[in-house]
Formats: sequence, C-alpha cells, structure tokens
Amino acid sequence: MSFDILSGGGQMGAVMRAHNWIASPLGLPDRWPQPLKTLVGVLLAADQPMFIGWGSDHILLYNDGYAPILADRHPRALGLPFFEAWPEVRQELTPLFDAVDRGEPVHMPDLSLELDRPGRDREAHFAFSYTPVRSEAGDVAGLFCACTETTDKVAADRLSSAARNRLFEMTRDLFGVATFDGRLKAINPAWTSVLDRTTDELTSRPFADIIHPDDLATTADVVTTLMSGEPVHQFQVRLLKADGTAIPFAWSAVPDTIPGSGVFYTVGRDITEEQNREEMLRQSQKMEAVGQLTGGLAHDFNNLLTGMMGNLELLQMRVARGRTDDLDRFISAAQGAGRRAASLTQRLLAFSRRQTLDPRPTDVHVLIRGMDDLLRRTVGPEALVKVIDNADLWPAMIDSTQLESALLNLCINARDAMPAGGRITIEAANKRLDERAARQHDMTSGEYLSICVTDAGTGMEPQVVERAFEPFYTTKPIGQGTGLGLSMVYGFARQSGGQVRIYSEVGMGTTVCIYLPRYHGDASDGATHAILAEPTTASGETVLVVDDEATIRHLIDEVLDGQGYMVIGAGDGAAAIKVLQSGAKIDLLITDVGLPNGMNGRQVADAARALRPGLKVLFITGYAENAAVGNGHLEPGMELLTKPFTMEALSVKVANILR
Repeated sequence: MSFDILSGGGQMGAVMRAHNWIASPLGLPDRWPQPLKTLVGVLLAADQPMFIGWGSDHILLYNDGYAPILADRHPRALGLPFFEAWPEVRQELTPLFDAVDRGEPVHMPDLSLELDRPGRDREAHFAFSYTPVRSEAGDVAGLFCACTETTDKVAADRLSSAARNRLFEMTRDLFGVATFDGRLKAINPAWTSVLDRTTDELTSRPFADIIHPDDLATTADVVTTLMSGEPVHQFQVRLLKADGTAIPFAWSAVPDTIPGSGVFYTVGRDITEEQNREEMLRQSQKMEAVGQLTGGLAHDFNNLLTGMMGNLELLQMRVARGRTDDLDRFISAAQGAGRRAASLTQRLLAFSRRQTLDPRPTDVHVLIRGMDDLLRRTVGPEALVKVIDNADLWPAMIDSTQLESALLNLCINARDAMPAGGRITIEAANKRLDERAARQHDMTSGEYLSICVTDAGTGMEPQVVERAFEPFYTTKPIGQGTGLGLSMVYGFARQSGGQVRIYSEVGMGTTVCIYLPRYHGDASDGATHAILAEPTTASGETVLVVDDEATIRHLIDEVLDGQGYMVIGAGDGAAAIKVLQSGAKIDLLITDVGLPNGMNGRQVADAARALRPGLKVLFITGYAENAAVGNGHLEPGMELLTKPFTMEALSVKVANILR
C-alpha cells in the first residue's frame, strides 16, 4: 500500500499511517478521491486546528492542531462519523452541516457548545468556517473546517467584563455616557447616591441643570474640544446635589471613536477630601509663615523700640538734671530708630500688598537709565552694572519710587552673591505671554514688561528659591540681612498686577525677573508730582482732623496750631459729621482711612463733600486700604499721606493743599 499522501503531518501523520483504513468506509488512502487527497495534504501541513468531514456521515479526519480540542476522544475519533465522535453536539450542528451539504459555506465568529471533556468546563466556544468540498463530478462530497477554540478568551473577557461591571456598580466615581447636546444617556449608580437625585431625573433633564453656574463656561469649552475629536483630562467642574450643595469633581472625558455618534464618555472623581487636605496644608504652612513673620518682626521691632525708648529715657534724665548740652544726639538716635521702624513696616506692607502706592504712567526705559549712577555707586567698584533695555519699551502704570527701590534691592542682592565681583545685567523688554506661558508664570495672559536682574554669582538651591519671598527668610549671616528685600519686591509686583520669578542654578548665578502689566497709553499721560511749597503761616484756615487715636490728633493739632491754623478734632466719623452739619467754617478735612464705629474715612469724605461740595480732603493711612480710598483713583482736591509721617511733611502737605 502507498501512503505518500500521509507523509509528514506530525503526530497525526503517524497516527493516520498506522490506522486500519481497510475497516473504514473511506477505504485505503491510495484509493481516496483526488479532492480528499488534496485536502488531507493541506490538513497535515497546517498548524491551525482543522478537520475534514467526508461523505454523508462526515467521516472525521483531523490534524495535530485539532487533537487537543478532542481531549480524551483522540485518537479514537479518527475515521469515525463526526456525530459519533461528538454525539452531544448533534442537535446544534446538524443544521449547519445540512447547510454545507447543500453547498452553502458557514462562518461563525462565536459558537457556544456543551461538550463532555474530562477536567474542563462543559461550555466551550469556537470561531470557525465550514466550507463545502465538491467531488470531481461537482456534487458536495464533504466539508472542510478551519476552527479555533476561544473558550479561554471568552472566559477572560467575561471575567474582565464582570470586573468592569462590578467596578461600575460599586465605585464612588461617576461614570457616564453623554451627548454633545448636553444629555446623559447612561450613568452608574454613584450618580444617584452622591447627588441625591434619581436616575430618571439625571437622564431626563439637561446636564447643565446640575452644573454649578460658575463652571458652565468650562463645560462648554470641554465639549467643544471633545467635538473636535480631542480628549480632555483633569478639568474641574462642580455638580449640584438636590439640596443645592456644590461638590467639586475632577473629570476626564473622551469622545466616542465612532464618527458621528454624537456621544462622549466621562468619569468624575469627588475631590472634596483632597481639597480639604490641601486647605489644611495651606493653613499649616500659613501658620508656620505667621510664626516666622511674628518672630522676625518681634526681634527687629524690639531692637528698634529699645533704641527709641532708651534714647528718650536718657533725654529725659539729661533734662531732669539740667544738662541740656548734646541733647540732639539722643533725639537723632531716637528719630533714626523710628525711621527704621517705619521702613520695616513699609516692607512688610509691600510683601502683603498693602503698601500705599502712587501709580502713574511711567516710562520704565527712562527710569532705569536714570538709575545708572545710583546703582553703580551702591554696588561699588567690584561689580560692573550693564543695562540692556529698549527705547521702545512699553510704559507701565506703577509707583516709580517702588520700582526704583525694587531694582536697588535686586542689585544689592546680586552684588552680595558675587563676593569676588562680577557683572550685574539689567535687561528690560516687552513680553507677550500666551495662555501656556502665562500659566507657567502663574499670571494671566497678556502684554507685560519684564525687568530682569542677572548675576554670575553663587546661585540658589531649589529649596532656597522656594522660600526666597518669605518675609524674614534670609541666607545671609546675622546682621547682614533682614530677609525683607525680596518679599518687598514680590509684594510690589503683585500689588501692581504683575509677578516676580527667580531662575537660579547653584554655581551659575541667578536671574530675578519682575513682570509688570503694560499700560496702554503714553507715559506723559501721568500727572506730574506737584512742587511742594514751603510751610507757610496760615491765613485763618480751619482744619477738621478725624482720627480715633488721640495721640495723633494732638500731634496734628500741635503742629497745625503752631502754623496758625484753627484745628477741630473728632474721634470718629459720626462726630465729624456733626461738626460739618454745625455750620462751622471748615477749609480742610484730614481723616484717617481706618475709623471705628462703622464709617471709614472715605465715607466721611463723601458725606463731607455732600454737605460742602468741593471741600479739600487729606487722607492719612497706615496701609493701603484701596477700596476705602477709591482703589487708587482719588477725586480732584483729595490727597493721601502715609503713616508714619514727619511733622514737616504734614505741614508741607497741608500748605500745598490749601495754597
């Protein structure tokens, strides 16, 4: 007998060659019809599971790939009618075999069958193709099957799907399918439990109804992005519970991959606890900063108070003993300590953005060039100051004195960072910050002036940069720095609507950049400072002084009385209004901005001008209560004097107002 057609074929080739074909309905292999011989050759050469069902009984021939599917039926299933080998699937497969016998191919991506295989689940899944095989005469003589068992994959998919469904049901995160026109199509149970709303309520009304009104614009922007086919991650939108309580969620959303479906998928995580933790951390950091601030403040003020009180005590002792020589020394020392205390409070107010500013349209190019000599004298001969600026530099609405002070501070820091000397570069330029660049700088997008001071000194470590703007934080030795210079620069920039950023690398140097908003106008639009008049003798003018601090009222009374003014005092706004209503002659109102009993200085001034139109007003204030004085916009005839002030400055200011 010739078995050439069964040559090779792996283990099944050997099994076929050893099989007793004489007892088989197919007979000896060398007598098989040519289509069967051809198919057997294909079968044995293939790795994919395949079988042949030949004749009306579909006698089973198969390869090595199909043998594991048969389990314990292999190898006895070889040469048996198919349904004798697989009796339990006769009912399910007979219609399919009948279709093939009629010449119809059958393809199924998933067929579930109940099989009896020891050690394996009865449920089995297959993907297969049944193809009719025709004889040389053209009629259907059998079928050819290429198949793959997918039982394990289906089980894994079911497990994964079950896990997803379990997660979908149990998670506190909100999972949803939504349409671009603002409706929820499907949601998980977390929506109802977290928001105290029914599923019907959530899916039957516009999604916008449960979004916090302030977050509707954000939501609209996200939907626009999704409609363009782009996903959006980590955006925050608050949802409203049934009782109106807003819950913050961090969301991710992706559009459906099917074009034109009109839906997107979204998941939201409640970040209430996360925000609470962040707030607790901020409060902790704030208290730490307050502790550092009060400690440094107490240290510096105690030193200054000791200087003032000690010199005044010595002055008192000298006068009591009748020793009037050399008294100016003690007076000057006490005044010097007072001026340093005033400077300290100004720096603290600058850091907290509460200093009183006098913003005017300023030509920053001219300002920087005008500081050349001052900067060079201040930093000394060891440091070379190089200025790179632009004559076309935009103007800025700033307090020019504060910018000068900030640049002076930065240049002194740069000099101290280069003990052996070096170059300090001041570079000013116009900058346009787009949304991305603005976010990196913690600013809003727009047009800014940048003024950068760069040194080639020791540089700063990242942890030092992080704390550099904290008040009283300094890396300089005791007695060589208060730790208020950079905090003052920071406060000035922020109060002016700008920002400060530090770029530093240890051993390579440091760049500190001040960003100030562009002023859309001409620097010449700014009103120039009035030329101060010398204190003059009054001509009978009457001044109403309103301050809740009796000591300050008496000081002002003493000074102005000596100048020949008539002074009337009031401890609060109500008392001042009574004076104004009395008909007494009043030429000038001097009022503290911060007053007790519910009426601030600006309200007193407005009431006074309602009673006496055009009345001149001088505000005195210890810090920038901007809302009270009109957010930096004083009406004509109104002036501002910052505490602490000298008596000479008060006299000059009053003379200028009343001249």
